[in-house]
Amino acid sequence: MGEIVYLNGCFVPRDEATVSVYDGGWLHGAGLFETMRAHRGTIFRLDAHLERLMNSAAKVLFPIDRPDLPLTRDFERLLRENKLSDARVRLTMTAGSMLDGLRDERPAITVCATASARTTYPAELYKSGIIVVIAGFRQSGTDPLAGHKTTNYLPRLLALREAQQTRCGEALWFTHRNLLAEGSISNVFVVKGGTLKTPPLDTPVLPGITRAVVLEISRREGTEVQETPLNIDDLLDADEVFITNSGMEVMPVIRVEQRDIGKGKPGPVTRDLMQQYRRQVEKECGGAATQ
Repeated sequence: MGEIVYLNGCFVPRDEATVSVYDGGWLHGAGLFETMRAHRGTIFRLDAHLERLMNSAAKVLFPIDRPDLPLTRDFERLLRENKLSDARVRLTMTAGSMLDGLRDERPAITVCATASARTTYPAELYKSGIIVVIAGFRQSGTDPLAGHKTTNYLPRLLALREAQQTRCGEALWFTHRNLLAEGSISNVFVVKGGTLKTPPLDTPVLPGITRAVVLEISRREGTEVQETPLNIDDLLDADEVFITNSGMEVMPVIRVEQRDIGKGKPGPVTRDLMQQYRRQVEKECGGAATQ
């Protein structure tokens, strides 16, 4: 049996899952998405992901309610239908039909969830770290989509493609005020003198779920944490740098273009957080496997 997807309350074969050509996501990128990690059949921080999507919907589209999205049992069934336990789960919600344009009142939205085998980053990257570049684009605080995970994702993918063409793993974005913001697909952290620092949400940056977990773990372990504006000197002069998202978790950065970070290898704070994060996932998703 082929891949099964969740579409508007139904479970259907992937090739039978269709949306209208007038759908707002198709026409204008008027949509939001969440990429989540399932471990042992349980999605890590599912409620946090859904809460973020609903908050963004209220700000850039229109308010939606929890029953508008798949329930926990729907995600569990999606994993079972696809015989997956450790998986990448994507939830996409779009504005539905836009024949009459984008309205204040909520139309019949489109909601789709897919599950695929989780593709892990090579273990060597976590041991040796990655190189990143500075994106040629700038993040604007006046962009209404800044800080939201929307389907209007092309600028991020273009910056990431440029990074990958130079064999780098990520492109870091700065604002027009030359403040460090985030990566194309990640949040950014620096370590200086034992203090963990990351740009504040109003930079603006995406309120990453993994970002929040890293801050939670660090505060619990007694590490000094600062959500504070950072510039290029803060980045280049850091003892350690790492980036985070739900797929890569905690990834060490050892070089920014031609400039080594610290000693040019993953530092102790980063290595500890990698382990602590994985233990947190195991703790919260340690139930029986789906298959």
